[in-house]
Amino acid sequence: MSPYSLLEVRVAGDFACFTRPEHKVERVSYPLITPSAARGVLEAIMWKPEMRWRVRAIHVLKPIRYFNLTRNEVKSRQSEVIARRWREQGVGGYDVTADHTQRHTLLLRDVAYRIRAEIELAPDATADVAKYRDQFRRRVAQGRCFATPYLGCREFSAAFGPVDPDEQPIKHSEELGLMLLDLHYNPDGTGTPHFFPAQLNSGVLHVPDLPAKEVCCAAPKTT
Repeated sequence: MSPYSLLEVRVAGDFACFTRPEHKVERVSYPLITPSAARGVLEAIMWKPEMRWRVRAIHVLKPIRYFNLTRNEVKSRQSEVIARRWREQGVGGYDVTADHTQRHTLLLRDVAYRIRAEIELAPDATADVAKYRDQFRRRVAQGRCFATPYLGCREFSAAFGPVDPDEQPIKHSEELGLMLLDLHYNPDGTGTPHFFPAQLNSGVLHVPDLPAKEVCCAAPKTT
């Protein structure tokens, strides 16, 4: 992997939440952005059907700070079909006061990351990968994106821009447990999650390839 093939972007936000899968009722965030969420940020900035993002490393640029949030959330999902039926039949309706519950969230606040990734082209791609790298660099410099990137939850929008070479990752190391690496989709449409034992070393999370010996496919046990 040539250093020139790596692309970088700085991502920051006031709040973020990257939920650990072993917590089912209350949301508890990982200490930093996950590789799958980082890929989502990159795809929001630039996506094309003939390319795929491979996240290689994530640098934590600000101290890890947590924040407790309690909010009311609806328990059932509503749809346009149900609303149309209520209108046509003249009966029914939705009472949010009877269909809400309080949920606690342990999220992150005042976050900033440097995402390092490379572009992997499909075999049928006709253009050189350098073309896509140049396009991405221009989009980052101009602040252009296909959709507003977010940090785990859509209400936590992210700002992005070029990296500052003088900004260094924090001096913090931590075992993070199993973290989602990617989803492998089967021919029948089902997906298999791939997890890896994540470790933050001096503020840097190195992301393994898929597949790799250190990657496991078993989902974490719930508690």
